[in-house]
Amino acid sequence: MSSLELSPAHFRRLADRVSTLAEEWLEELDTRRIAPDITGAASEAMFSEGLPEQGLGDASLEALKPLMEGTRAGNARFLAYVFGSGEPVGVLGDYVASVVNQNVTAWRSSPTVVSLERSVVRSLASAVGCPGFTGSFTGGGSSANMMGLAMAREALAPANEDGAPSGVMYASAEVHMSIPKAVALLGLGRKNLRLIPTDAQWRMRPDALVKAIEEDRAAGRRPIAVIATAGTVNTGAVDPLRDVARIAREYGLWMHVDGAYGALAAMAHPEKFEGLGEADSLSMDAHKWLYQPADCGVLLFRDAKAARRAFSFTGDYARSLTADAVEGFAFFDESMELSRRARALKVWLSVRFHGLAAFREAIRRDVSNAKRLEELVRGTPALELLAPATLSAVCFRYRAELGDGQLDDFNTRLLAHINRRGRVYISNATLEGHFSLRACFVNHRTTPQDVATVVQEVLAAAEELKSL
Repeated sequence: MSSLELSPAHFRRLADRVSTLAEEWLEELDTRRIAPDITGAASEAMFSEGLPEQGLGDASLEALKPLMEGTRAGNARFLAYVFGSGEPVGVLGDYVASVVNQNVTAWRSSPTVVSLERSVVRSLASAVGCPGFTGSFTGGGSSANMMGLAMAREALAPANEDGAPSGVMYASAEVHMSIPKAVALLGLGRKNLRLIPTDAQWRMRPDALVKAIEEDRAAGRRPIAVIATAGTVNTGAVDPLRDVARIAREYGLWMHVDGAYGALAAMAHPEKFEGLGEADSLSMDAHKWLYQPADCGVLLFRDAKAARRAFSFTGDYARSLTADAVEGFAFFDESMELSRRARALKVWLSVRFHGLAAFREAIRRDVSNAKRLEELVRGTPALELLAPATLSAVCFRYRAELGDGQLDDFNTRLLAHINRRGRVYISNATLEGHFSLRACFVNHRTTPQDVATVVQEVLAAAEELKSL
């Protein structure tokens, strides 16, 4: 037996131990402190010895429990960031993905899993109002955005052979940081990303978009793409997708939608996403609003030829030797990735178990919980709402008797104090230069009572902070 092999019985013993740890974690999740009681120095000390030369055998698993204890608990009141809650059946799908250990790069590398991923992608596209779109799973929204914009550049300003020509892309001032990163990495330069002003609801202004495009054309610059956002990270705002699509068509531009946060909510609230199906490409994160374990992003696109134009470059050793449309299919012809994990397997298993209707209902509950918090904030004199809850992000601050000059400093310290208390965990946003507390509901575990707890904890933490 190889030095790295285990007998099936030995593997079962280890797997049972890990399953017990997982069961204990889930059973105790709702009562755990969300912020772990650990310092940076202590976490570094846990791993200071590095990796051992000689294996520890079964005893190696003893380190898992303290590692888990030092992580944040994604229970019902973890409302920071935009991060899914780790639906347990999806976890089992990840387990199977690791056991079969497929390289989901081409049909010949993993026949059933490649066909599964293609099917799941088509199903999700239809579910969000983009029937006929294809695509692939990615590590997350950042890589999906990068690939969508690479397709845009190659469609309107080809660069793969001769290098990148200049070109301009457009996005709202509320754009996610992954977009400027992508524009930089594509060689266009962040100065060629025009940030378009937003309206009172934090949405891109179509009139300002047209003005910017006209100015660039008059100056001899080449407009390439418009990036609309379906769920901004700060407030959950959805740009006017239909208007943006009309402008993109009028000027012959590529329309990419950064829907990493919000697009999957179109399953439950299609009225908020009218025009989504008019995009050329779209990013979504199943590890956000489909509650899947990370990592699990998705890139959808209207035209597979555009994807192949951007990404297809195959060495002879990877050349397909069949003309069969299925058996000759390769994700690496439509993606910047070669080696790829079976990310779609957990989504497939999770949705097979629960059904799409259950996910739609969970998304509706999250949106309702955000509206509930919005109402509680409006009804609490000490608190001030800073942005409407368009999707599931609620931005507010503690005001009470504080003067305008004290608000940012106090709320900054208040956020840290709330999270240290450990009962709820929220994040922050900056709106019109002001510091905001922010709760984001993409958590299938959250109940109306948990929403009430957010307000209770904010008020209690504020009183403690004022007494220090």
